[in-house]
Amino acid sequence: MNNKLESFIKDNKKRFEEKGPSEELWNRIAADLDKKGAPKTIKLYRWMSVAAVLILGIGIYFGYSYRSLDKNIEVADINPTLAKKEVRFASMIEEKRDSLSNYAKANPELYQEFTTDLSRLDRDYEDLKKKLQTSVNREMVVKAMMKNREIQLQILTQQLSIITQVDAYKKDSSL
Repeated sequence: MNNKLESFIKDNKKRFEEKGPSEELWNRIAADLDKKGAPKTIKLYRWMSVAAVLILGIGIYFGYSYRSLDKNIEVADINPTLAKKEVRFASMIEEKRDSLSNYAKANPELYQEFTTDLSRLDRDYEDLKKKLQTSVNREMVVKAMMKNREIQLQILTQQLSIITQVDAYKKDSSL
């Protein structure tokens, strides 16, 4: 069967080459081209929707990237043991501050001096927290934060001791 096809093509090769495509075929191709006209253009709203999707995608990407950069570094991220110590110090400092505020009515001037000292230490602690975010040696900053908390606790203990002594002196002198 294959030989018949080959022999037919060889015998009629000249007719295939002479004739070419029929006039009718060319007319149909031309009619189809006329129907299609110029190539379709993408309308403005499609461009706008593509641009909106791109802007939204870029916005989401940078939003998540910014959020991860904006995350505050905590003491627990650097040293969990020191974070537990910080929590313990903070609770003890809060207890002692509450005790100190109870004596505020009896000794307002003394209380004012004590809170001034503590507020300076609090500002220093907040500065250290800010430095923790950008510091290269975060372990050292965390240790300085813990030292600040220790000093606050010691000062509060001393202040409470002083107030107790002042109260005892006032009671002794009033008798």
